[in-house]
Amino acid sequence: MSSQRAVEVVTRLAEHGLNADREAVTLLSQAADLPGVIDALLARTEAGALRVTAADVRAVTAGAAPPVETEEGVTPRYVESPVGTSLDHEPPDYLDDEKDPLASDAAAVEITDAITGHSTGTGVYDDFVAIFRDRYERLSELLAGRVPPRTVDAVRRMSGGAAAAVTGLISDIRTTRSGHTLIELEDPTGVFPCLINSDREAHAVVDELVLDECIGITGRLASDGEILFGDAITFPDIPRTYTPQTADYHAEAVLISDVHVGSQEFHATAWDRFTDWLHTDEAGHVEALLIAGDMIEGVGVYPGQDAELEIVDVYDQYRRFAELLKQVPGDLEIAMIPGNHDAVRLAEPQPAFTEELRSIMTAHDATIAANPSTVRVAGVPILMYHGVSLDELIAELPAEKASYDDPQLAMAHLLKKRHLVPQYGGRTRLAPERRDHLLIDEPPAVFHTGHVHKTGWGKYHNVLMVNAGCWQRQTAFQRSVNIDPDVGYAPIVDLRDLSLTVRKFV
Repeated sequence: MSSQRAVEVVTRLAEHGLNADREAVTLLSQAADLPGVIDALLARTEAGALRVTAADVRAVTAGAAPPVETEEGVTPRYVESPVGTSLDHEPPDYLDDEKDPLASDAAAVEITDAITGHSTGTGVYDDFVAIFRDRYERLSELLAGRVPPRTVDAVRRMSGGAAAAVTGLISDIRTTRSGHTLIELEDPTGVFPCLINSDREAHAVVDELVLDECIGITGRLASDGEILFGDAITFPDIPRTYTPQTADYHAEAVLISDVHVGSQEFHATAWDRFTDWLHTDEAGHVEALLIAGDMIEGVGVYPGQDAELEIVDVYDQYRRFAELLKQVPGDLEIAMIPGNHDAVRLAEPQPAFTEELRSIMTAHDATIAANPSTVRVAGVPILMYHGVSLDELIAELPAEKASYDDPQLAMAHLLKKRHLVPQYGGRTRLAPERRDHLLIDEPPAVFHTGHVHKTGWGKYHNVLMVNAGCWQRQTAFQRSVNIDPDVGYAPIVDLRDLSLTVRKFV
């Protein structure tokens, strides 16, 4: 299997929001009529599915599928250049393709940062009460159109045997001796138990639930009214009919993360190739570089890190990073948020870098904001979140529903739950602000994360999800915990149609 053919397969699938396992890529690379096989896969793939398996490919190639004509101008092409390789594709025609964005007085990049300089949490009891109340009120409002908005107190006053629904935060989940699942939902008026029998359709999603997330359960009350027998579980979710905002001219954004300057394993050659490419004509429509955290390796982040550092002073690490930013074309907008290796508070939401660190990173006049933040590039909303909570979901959910090899699966669950850190007090440190800044109030067009050092992409209810990989080769610590990083990838989003090109510079 040639690398050129494999990259073509992966990029064709990415255009449809799909990933594939390695065996599936191998089988697809051998297909004589790749467009026809992919069309057959799309017809066969269940709605909402994000991954193509080898079994899927075998199922559609078992018969003699006729060739499928592809539209002229949208067939992917393979591109090689002195600074890297990629799959690119011809963009669709647009009536306003000649529009010059520089003629507009509007800023190409705008950012919403609600926490930097506005942190109110002090850690007192009332702060914890306030954040959970805010979480419940806002998420239950999102559920109100699909689940009857009754409080626990109101359900307790209903007659036994009546049809009912409860919305609340999950305070407990446990499995009964009979294999059923008991879920306790809490709202400001009390706690109510809901039983999901193992033979119910709703039981298929109970393994996706985590403590503290907000859901609605509909069903029928027991004869004594003391428990709800659930028939359906409803998540706040992104509407299936959601249509994201797109750009009205040819603008592109490059999404990267986890640069880790200061590590002995920082891949300087890949970075040089990447920034060289940004100066080429191929990158002529790139308007923004968005960095989703971990600009530096940091100090004392994990056991034995000191032995893996090239630069041992955290401020010197930022100075080196600032020098690297000088390699980026001066007319590119840069927006960055912190991650768990950066020198900011670890508890999320993380305020942007301090003035002292900002003064070090003035080389490119970058926009520096909180983790998370929503950035608008050419009017397109891009939700940037470093992604520490992905660790938690991958640990909590079954492997087929969330894994490090496919980070976009866990990202889809965050969108489904409409919350970036649905479980409070687990692996992810959280600051008890009086408003929950980790809610996803408005669906983005693009959801951009990092942290897990793996590339992954897909679409969930029309939201493009991209985890950007990293710029750090495998460290001894990563080897000890079986992390095999994807190094030197640069996902590029065409903001007119949210199509994706992934370039590799290693």
